[in-house]
Amino acid sequence: MNDTTSNDPGGKRPNPVLDTIGLGAWMDTVDIGTGAPIQAHYLTGGSQNEIFEIRRGDFHGALRKPPPGAPDSRNGGILREWRIIEALAGTDVPHAHGYAVCTDPSVLGGTFYLMGFVDGWSPMGEAFPEPFRSTVETQAGLAFEVVRGVACMSRVDWQAKGLGDLGRPDGYHDRQVERWTRFYDRVKTREIPGFTETTAWLDAHRPLDFVPGLMHGDYQFANVMFRHDAPAQLAAIIDWEMGTIGDPKIDLAWAVQMWPDQGKAHNANNYIDLTHMPTRDELVEYFVRESGRQCDDIDYYIVLARWKLAIVLEQSYKYVTQSDTDDDTLARFGPLILDLMGRAADLAHTTDLPKAKKPHG
Repeated sequence: MNDTTSNDPGGKRPNPVLDTIGLGAWMDTVDIGTGAPIQAHYLTGGSQNEIFEIRRGDFHGALRKPPPGAPDSRNGGILREWRIIEALAGTDVPHAHGYAVCTDPSVLGGTFYLMGFVDGWSPMGEAFPEPFRSTVETQAGLAFEVVRGVACMSRVDWQAKGLGDLGRPDGYHDRQVERWTRFYDRVKTREIPGFTETTAWLDAHRPLDFVPGLMHGDYQFANVMFRHDAPAQLAAIIDWEMGTIGDPKIDLAWAVQMWPDQGKAHNANNYIDLTHMPTRDELVEYFVRESGRQCDDIDYYIVLARWKLAIVLEQSYKYVTQSDTDDDTLARFGPLILDLMGRAADLAHTTDLPKAKKPHG
């Protein structure tokens, strides 16, 4: 291997090594920076995927691949991401340009793809960068841009883009409760107040309509990047491994469920400062204008998002409580899970929507 490693920011372990010789030979076959030496810099990664910044000649991009030893299913996830990124070409969805994909495990040990490098910033830092930090009037645009991203995804002609087999739109909402209840049964460490009531409500109700569309699956501030200058503008939506053909309004609810309920103070559990942000009602109204879809049933989606997020976080909470790790961030998931499920149950109790026409399954 022709690469160097450096310690991660915490100094706990060396960063992953990339076989730049093997990568270079493959890049020659697809005419990307042919013949020039490769500079590879590890950016981030974990149990799901690793990301490297790649420079070769005039090429500047990023490589995304599963970590060594990952199950074969991760190769399928990478290929799924690639299909979506490739299909987004020519749409107004902000995304990184896809250059090439490799499914030959002899090159780097598994499936990987090269995409364009995104020149932007993530809102997941300790504070917004300038000019957004000091000019608070610009911060509202960050939220509107996140919502615009959902509207852009909802307008993609997914059938024309060859994504018809990416998901199963038929019976989509009928499967949600059964799927995530099974997941909860596998990961739960305790009985969560409000779970039973919320599950029964979701099982018995449906949204007013369902128009299938491309959805991200984990759409939130953590999975977008913004351009550096104001006014706010999305540079790219990233991390598409959970992308599918489903209901885009679930992405909308996933992004705005953290907003405080009408008339209530900002929740201390928010990981983004919402002080100068629009209200949730303003964001939903903006989505309606941008997408052409109705959102009179948004409370159904907020209930579903809070219920589902509580279940997803319970898996991480179980890991913390049953291991020797001392992770304060994950430990805080305990009360956050209770808050999410309680708020889901409270909203369900006051929301009147059509009854389900058929049982899930």
